[in-house]
Amino acid sequence: MTNGKRDYKKELQWEHTKKKKRVSERSARNAARREAGLKVGDPREADHKKPLSEGGSTKKSNVQVISRKANADKEVR
Repeated sequence: MTNGKRDYKKELQWEHTKKKKRVSERSARNAARREAGLKVGDPREADHKKPLSEGGSTKKSNVQVISRKANADKEVR
């Protein structure tokens, strides 16, 4: 934020408006991780080629296994 102050009311409202959708998206990401065969503690991540937030599917053809660094770099762009 530019002025250095947080708008807690706005943050709280945003947090609760789409909670169910975010929970279902997280669930889909976790399912993709299991489907990709990644075990607990594996540093790699399951990545959706077309993100769920942009209407991507959970099909195996839309999931790829990439390193954490590659996934973080992808998010920045």
